[in-house]
Order: sequence, then structure tokens, then C-alpha cells
Amino acid sequence: MPSRLRPSRRLTGLLYWLWLVTVPAAAEGGLVTLDWTLAETLVALDAPPRAVAQVDDYHTWVQAPPLPDTVIDLGLRSQPNLERLASLAPDRILISPMFANLAPRLQRIAPVDLLTLYTPGRDNWQEMLELTRRLGELANRPEAAERLIADTEARLETLRQRLPATPSPLLVVQFMDARHVRVFGGNGLFQAVLERLGVENAWQGNTNAWGFSLVPLERLVSIDARLVVVEPFPIGVEEQLADSGLWQYQPSVRDGSWVALPPVWSFGALPSAQRFAELIVTALTGGAA
Repeated sequence: MPSRLRPSRRLTGLLYWLWLVTVPAAAEGGLVTLDWTLAETLVALDAPPRAVAQVDDYHTWVQAPPLPDTVIDLGLRSQPNLERLASLAPDRILISPMFANLAPRLQRIAPVDLLTLYTPGRDNWQEMLELTRRLGELANRPEAAERLIADTEARLETLRQRLPATPSPLLVVQFMDARHVRVFGGNGLFQAVLERLGVENAWQGNTNAWGFSLVPLERLVSIDARLVVVEPFPIGVEEQLADSGLWQYQPSVRDGSWVALPPVWSFGALPSAQRFAELIVTALTGGAA
């Protein structure tokens, strides 16, 4: 009986040896990031990160540009899988100020670069350009960074020309629940894009460092502007709004002019800026995206 097993063992050993020489070991090095804004920009530069946190949620909230299937999921953005991250032996780890508290632990694995955006008091568009160029340097893709900047600015100018000379003011919101919304204003992505499209933002109130203010739905009733709702809706909210007298009383809901947009990463950089511009101009003109 033992003699009959020997050929099988030899065959198994041969197959295992063939697997070792034909299947490459996992690559090491490269850039990884916990931040979706940095990830979307690297993808747009044709230099996608080796790994990103919460890949599935990226595709829900950011959507485009999609992450390649080869990108490794690092787990939660606020609590990444440090063992998995260390096993990748990255060249650099890229984070935003939101994850600065993780820097001491991440620095034990690889050098950490903290890249900022939406700094209060700064021109957000210029910050986006600086961020794009910095990522181009880190990814050894400076020419791609300049192309992304030029292509985005040219596309926004083309989209601007599709709008009327004096488009109606817009009120851009995202639902938190059936009675509260984020309303987007100064120091944010949507504001920066609206300015380049020549569209007035009807929200002139205060905003936080991320360019929005959390307000009850009734605050919007007195604002005479076309309502733009950025998806996704929280679960059950659309059904509740259908029966909400407060929602039905909104000026652009009453006249049927309000529009809903697919998800856009409101904390993003140039890729999200172009996506928002494409979607909003398409919605306002009834054209094809």
C-alpha cells in the first residue's frame, strides 16, 4: 500500500514546484492610501494605488473612476488592517488630515505623506491643482498630472458654454435622514465647480471645513432656488419623502424642477469635480452625459 502512494506524492510535489515557479510572488512596494480622494486621483493618473481602505464603499460613494480589481482592500479607513498593510511593504502611505491620528502607527510600516485639501481660507480649486501635481510627483507621473489638470479645466469650460448665460441659482443638498440634509456652500468641491460653470450657489450660510452645513429640511423652504439632491438616499428616506408635506412644500419640488444626481464624492478632487460638472450640466440641459 505505501508503495502505491509514492507516485502520487511525487506528482503532488512536482505540481507544487511548478506552481511556485509559474505563479509570481505578491509584488511589494508602490503607493497605498486610506483616503478615497487620493485614490481617485491616482487612478485618474493611471497610477492606481496598491491598496485602498473600504473598497466597496468607495464604489458606492465615489463610483468613478472605478478602482481596478487588483486593488487590495485594507479594511476600515479609521481602523485599517495593519498586518495586511505591512505585508505589502509599500514605498509610501498616503493619508489626508482626517486620518492624521493614525500616522504614528503607519510610520512604523512605511513613510507617510499627509496631503491636504479644502483648507479654510484657501482657494479650493488651486488646492486641487496642487494636490494633483503632488500626487503626480509621488507616482512618477508628472506629465499625467498636467494632462489631468488641462483636460479637466477644458472640459469644465466646454460644459459652461452649454448653460444659459445666466443660469438659475442652485441649492445642492444630500439627505442625512428624512428631515435633515447637508447643504453645500463655500469651501467645498461643489462650490468650486459651480463657480467655474458660472452658476450661483443659493446657499450663502456658514459651512464647516468640508464645505457643508447640516440643517433641518424646513430651512430650505424659504430659499428660492432649484434643488439638486446628490444621492445616495439613506435607506427608507425616499419613501418617507413621498408622504412628507414639508418636502412637498419645497419650491422646486412644487414646480417639479428639482433634480437628483447619482453619487458624487463631495470631498473629492479633480475626478469628482469633473464628474459633478458632467452630471449637473446634463441634468440642467436635458442632454446626454
